[in-house]
Amino acid sequence: MINILFPLLGYLSGSLPFSIWITRFVKNVDVRDSGSGHATTTNTIRQVGFGWGALVLFLDIAKGFLPTWLAVEFSGELLMIAMTATAAVIGHCWPLFVGFRGGMGLATAGGGILAINPLAFLICLGFLILLVLVVRHSARASVFAGILIAPVLWLLNFRDVTFWVGVGVGVVIAFRFLIDWNRKYRELWLDREKKT
Repeated sequence: MINILFPLLGYLSGSLPFSIWITRFVKNVDVRDSGSGHATTTNTIRQVGFGWGALVLFLDIAKGFLPTWLAVEFSGELLMIAMTATAAVIGHCWPLFVGFRGGMGLATAGGGILAINPLAFLICLGFLILLVLVVRHSARASVFAGILIAPVLWLLNFRDVTFWVGVGVGVVIAFRFLIDWNRKYRELWLDREKKT
């Protein structure tokens, strides 16, 4: 029964809106008021610069990593581990503490996978980058990554809990990025005005 607390911890951890807190602290602005309108690392970079964006990236990875690692260490049940990683991503996308208007979940999903298997994390990251370069539209590439990451992990013989974490976080990522499917990008990722 106590194992069900791990997914709850995952959701609450994912709900910590670091990009919102940091941009308010640094510049007294809401990170969601620029760019894509989401609480993301890239919007943090737009608002307050690369240094603060790097901090947000680290914290967003950590809030997926920590509860998943705890579930691995103290639960060990495949279902609970996968649910914890997935709940952390859900919390990041629809956070309890800021009106269920959060980010897109990639960094937090990466943190969950990293807690399970660092090699799988690197493979997922490389696969996402490849898709972005091929598709030339980061939201659509992320939808495809969410759909395909579990099959890719399976084909590469990651057929333990890593695969099921990939299934869970992949479904959330694919669904979340559909909101930006038709978004127009001025640049491939940061959506800044190109220099003329």
